[in-house]
Amino acid sequence: MTHPASPAPRPEPKPAPEPAPASPCPSLADRATGCLVGAAVGDALGGPVEGCTPEQIVARHGGRVTGIVGPFHDDWRTARPIAPYHKGDGHVTDDTLMTHALVRVYEKVRDHLDAYAVAEHLVPDLMGTPRWIPELEAEALPLHRLFLAEKWLVTRLHYAHADPREAGVGNIVNCGAAMYMAPVGIVNAGHPEGAYAEAVDIAGAHQSSYGREAAGVFAAAVAAACKPGATPASVVGDVLRLAKDGTRAAVEAVCAVAGRHTDCESALKPLRAAVAPFDTVGPAYREPSLGARRPSRLHSVEELPVALGMLLVGAGDFRRTVLGSVNYGRDCDSIATMSGALAGALHGEHAIPRDWGADVARASRLDLRAPGVALAGVAREVFAKDRRRRLAHERAFAAIAGA
Repeated sequence: MTHPASPAPRPEPKPAPEPAPASPCPSLADRATGCLVGAAVGDALGGPVEGCTPEQIVARHGGRVTGIVGPFHDDWRTARPIAPYHKGDGHVTDDTLMTHALVRVYEKVRDHLDAYAVAEHLVPDLMGTPRWIPELEAEALPLHRLFLAEKWLVTRLHYAHADPREAGVGNIVNCGAAMYMAPVGIVNAGHPEGAYAEAVDIAGAHQSSYGREAAGVFAAAVAAACKPGATPASVVGDVLRLAKDGTRAAVEAVCAVAGRHTDCESALKPLRAAVAPFDTVGPAYREPSLGARRPSRLHSVEELPVALGMLLVGAGDFRRTVLGSVNYGRDCDSIATMSGALAGALHGEHAIPRDWGADVARASRLDLRAPGVALAGVAREVFAKDRRRRLAHERAFAAIAGA
């Protein structure tokens, strides 16, 4: 591998363009593309400042991030040898790679998924088909880009032949499963309870404890955002009726604080303070505490509650919500992935600044719209199957129970 003698100069980040007016009642396809394009844009904007504090972000960029920026480290190939990835310049990360992989599984199965579908379809996709990996600037197996918590899927399901429903036990507990569960919410659009149950089943192959719970709650949030007339407050209300244990407590605490803010800048420290009692990583993100990422009924991942909080602070506006998530720092690519997905599902693709979507697609060499279009078609097929199954159940129950 050759290394450039000095980094090429990068242009100053452009101010965020204003989004086009959102449709008054977005269609399923519009919500699906809005959700997945929004997730990818949030991912790309948050990637270069992942792991940093809000203060470090300001010091590096001379202020808050307002759009696509370059890598945090000019020597990004060697700054963190364990992760020699080109984060920034509009490149999506593993959050988007995993989301698109799950969409491909839905395209293949064309029905609800479970943990066995992860073993039978997702794992072979990750380890058997080379694809363009933006952060590697090369075609490679997606497995080679994944974080260790996602490589666990291959270790446990392919090599260890673990029961898919229990394979997540023993993995570090983090947001790794939650970060790519947006497609589950789209397939169950308008039905948070169904999305929650399906995501919890799927995530059993990957995560346990509050990591698995976060996957269910995030999928439910996306499904809730697809309801006609949904608002950030209604989305939070729907997920609080489903969330359990520390995840529910964390969402409740963070969203209570978020409700007192309308400016993302003023909300940064209060949201962190609200989630801190539930977060096991600790104050220094790059130096996790001894109890970090261990199973617990009292704790929660940090990313999902903060994403929901930023959705409230930003009043569902895509630009405000995502930029608040990005400038929060820490695991901000996953936070912005989640909040971007929710804002996109609420308002549709037109709520996303056109330049952001186009620039991320071009830089990442990915079609960001195609997965949403395909997933909307799958969702319609699954709904039709659900209706037939429901009618068959009604007839069977009527025959059993009588009038």
